[in-house]
Amino acid sequence: MSQTSDNAVRAYIDQHRAAFLDDLADWLRIPSVSAQPEHDGDVRRSAEWLAARLKDTGFPTAEIWETPGAPAVFAHWPSGDPAAPTVLVYGHHDVQPAALADGWHTEPFEPVVRDGRMYARGAADDKGQVFFHTLGVRAHLAATGRAAPAVNLKLLIEGEEESGSTHFRALVEARAAELAADVVIVSDTGMWNETTPTVCTGMRGIADCEIELYGPDQDIHSGAFGGAVPNPATVAARLVAALHDADERVTIPGFYDNIAELTEAERELIAELPFDEAEWLRTARSYGTLGEAGYSTLERVWARPTAEVNGIGGGYQGPGGKTIVPASAQLKLSFRLVSGQDPYQVETAVTRWVEERVPAGIRHCVSFGAPTRPCLTPLDHPALQSVVRAMGRAFGQKIRFTREGGSGPAADLQDVLGAPVLFLGISVPSDGWHSPNEKVELDLLLKGVETAAYLWGDLAETWPAPPAAPSV
Repeated sequence: MSQTSDNAVRAYIDQHRAAFLDDLADWLRIPSVSAQPEHDGDVRRSAEWLAARLKDTGFPTAEIWETPGAPAVFAHWPSGDPAAPTVLVYGHHDVQPAALADGWHTEPFEPVVRDGRMYARGAADDKGQVFFHTLGVRAHLAATGRAAPAVNLKLLIEGEEESGSTHFRALVEARAAELAADVVIVSDTGMWNETTPTVCTGMRGIADCEIELYGPDQDIHSGAFGGAVPNPATVAARLVAALHDADERVTIPGFYDNIAELTEAERELIAELPFDEAEWLRTARSYGTLGEAGYSTLERVWARPTAEVNGIGGGYQGPGGKTIVPASAQLKLSFRLVSGQDPYQVETAVTRWVEERVPAGIRHCVSFGAPTRPCLTPLDHPALQSVVRAMGRAFGQKIRFTREGGSGPAADLQDVLGAPVLFLGISVPSDGWHSPNEKVELDLLLKGVETAAYLWGDLAETWPAPPAAPSV
């Protein structure tokens, strides 16, 4: 687009700002808390509200997709150009629980605008970041004079993200043909801070397990039997002690196989960020850093795999002493995974590692939860460069890069659809996701609108042309 078109986008956004914020506030009043059964009707009402607004926006298709749990919303607006790329935007319309008694200054489901911020549950996570796409696509059409977007635009807005996305992968698998896309844009993430706009390039995956260890059939006297039979609590402690070496590397054989190592360029980009380790520690409520040798704190939480002990138990826990060999012990472990790691291969390696370390006389069981795969987009991917350019035009400054240390259902879209996952979010750490007094910065929210308005044209103009058909 030309500067004239940029001015047209900004003028359109400014003209429709008030109505956009009024509509967002209306949506935020619906307490779509997916984790609480008493709000099942509200989650459905939220989906119906969004489907209706997407129809009003201009999407020819906007419909409710049922799951065994909460409903999702799907929308599709074809570009009319057979060569145009197809983009799938992911977000969620359900929210975390919230009540005034939790520490909110105002009612969490009655939006309040104060000092350039909108306070309400879901304002940032994730209704605000979903809804900016509605005004963004309208601004794109107004500035270009198009009747349809420059890309084939699809939206999938799920209703169970805040309660574990229990049915999400099955939905994606069942609807894979309708969801087929060249690239996935996730608008359920954020930026480094209010003055440092960033684009996230990846999220870690996760595999978690519970290890149950059984010794004698009941607690037995430690004087009569201790030192002569295996103690499951001691075995649990030894497993934990053996999990890392002196450099804090995970000792499970094969754990690091095939991982995507950080390049020097990626390390330099991470080092560019204005990271204050002391402030980070205060946020973490911790008193010192510790992790894999040879990596910075941000590299450890964004780009390195980890093994964490989430819980350990067994034996007597009451006041005073009880001289026993306990009958059982338990461990809960989780493994954050990076690009190149297969969760199922990690599960196999963990199971084998436990088997090799459990002595005779101890029965054991290793069980795993549903895994999430990692996702990573190369810095030179053309679609990522489109996101960076669009965001740079909106913010008028250099866009830097981050990753997410956590995990999310977006990786299922990459896994099932075979499309790269990109992230476009404008939320900042101070927005207080999942906390009392969640808010969204209105100026940043409108920068998200502007970014979306530029993005569809940039993707259409720069997307790689398909290979020519062979001559006959």
